[in-house]
Order: sequence, then C-alpha cells, then structure tokens
Amino acid sequence: MLVTLKEILKIAEAKKCAIGSFNTPNMSSLRAVIAAAEALNEPVIIMHAQVHEEMNLCKMDEIGPVMLLLADMAKVPVCVHLDHGTDLDYIKRGLDIGFTSVMYDGSTLDEKMNYANTCIARELSEKYGVSLEAEIGSMGARESASTGEEQDESIYTDPDMAKKFVEETGIDALACAFGTAHGVYLKQPKLDFARLEKIKSLVNVPLVMHGGSGVSVEDYIKVISLGIRKINYYTYMAKAGGNAVAELNDYTYFHDIELAAIDAMRRDVEKAMKVFAGL
Repeated sequence: MLVTLKEILKIAEAKKCAIGSFNTPNMSSLRAVIAAAEALNEPVIIMHAQVHEEMNLCKMDEIGPVMLLLADMAKVPVCVHLDHGTDLDYIKRGLDIGFTSVMYDGSTLDEKMNYANTCIARELSEKYGVSLEAEIGSMGARESASTGEEQDESIYTDPDMAKKFVEETGIDALACAFGTAHGVYLKQPKLDFARLEKIKSLVNVPLVMHGGSGVSVEDYIKVISLGIRKINYYTYMAKAGGNAVAELNDYTYFHDIELAAIDAMRRDVEKAMKVFAGL
C-alpha cells in the first residue's frame, strides 16, 4: 500500500516508535526490505538517493517505477522516498515519476540558499501532494557507504536554528545532525542526546536520524524516546548481503549469489525493524 511520509510518520508518532527507512538501489534490496516489512507486518520506507545515480548504482528513471509498483503491491504501508536530493530539478523528476516523499538536502549551502531552496522544494511537494523532509546540520558523506568517522561538532544541528528552519520552511520532517554519520563506523558514535532533546522541545515536526547503521540498540531506544521517528539505514544491510555472498562455496550461478544476498539482507532488516518498532 503506497502512502506518503507524513502518513507513515503519523503511525510512528501514535506508537512512539521509529519507522525504518532503507535505501534500495536494486531489485535485491527492494525484495529484501519489503519481505522483512511484510513478515513483521510493519510499515516501511524505501529510498532512492540521488548519489546512487552519481555512483552508477541505478538510475531513478529505472528504479523509481519498480519501487512504486512493489510498494503498491505490498501488504503493509510503504512510502517511496527520494533521499538527499541536492538538485531541485532532480527532485522535480522524482515527483513526476510518483515518489510519495522527497528530501531536499541543502546542508552544504549557506543558510539563505538552504532556506530558499527548501521553500521551493516545499512548494513543489505541495503541488504534487507529497511530503518534504529537509536537513539542517550535516551527516557527512551522503549514502555512499564511506567511513563514518567522528564528526566536527560545528556541523551539528543548532537547536535554535532548527526551530527557525522548520517554522520558516514548513517542512514535514527534519533531519538533524547529533553525532551520527553515513557509512561504516570506525568506532562507536557518540550521540549528543541533550542536543536532540533540545531540538525536539523546539520543533513540532517528526525528527529523522541519518547514519543509523552501526548504532547500538541502547542508543536506538534512547533516540526514539527523544523523538526520532524515522531512521535511515543502509550500509550494514548491504554489508550483510556482501558477507553472505563471501561465505558461499559455489559462485557458478548468479541467481544463487543474489538469493543468498537477499536472504541475508532481509534478516538484517528484520532485526533493525524490530528494534525501531520496539518489538
């Protein structure tokens, strides 16, 4: 069942949990994520990140319609989300394809340009009747499975700026930086819970955690209690698939390789979703 981000986050708020949001740059990851969601009877978000196209993993024009088809066929609510769109024209293309949620990421721009472009993205999303997520602060490398080293505190989200940003842009969800980063962590991330708690006290929209792979169960539970309602997760899911393939004894047939990766990714996604949903 195809739904918007705003609709799916209402479920998260009602249950005081977080919804897992998984990058699906190929058919294998799509099948794994939706199978996990259906097995647990939990809503889910599937994502295409603009950087996936830049990395030649997949083209939005190709994977987007497949994501929408499988989401519509799913037995659970599924949001099809365009993640880290840095180009307004690219976001417009995603909206034309039918994505039910988009994220504009202007975190590398100066404050005025981030605000202006986010407002344009909001007008676009409203025209298509879909949800808008945006970011203030920075989570580091965008969905590229790079190494997530400890971040400079200066790029963390300032709570007062977050309040102003949400009020002036009218976004539906806020991605905030409080100590996580995209990619594989070289060491356990140190999350700034006090910063997150302050942000939550000042803004009236659901909060999003990027760089969710590799965070401890205890820290997941803590951030969810402090208002995180969407958790982006990809790197360790993809790593689980790669590890399963590496353990195969016979590489003769590609379909056997693919099935091994799908099964491992599904199990990893189920494990993460159980934590996010408090199961």
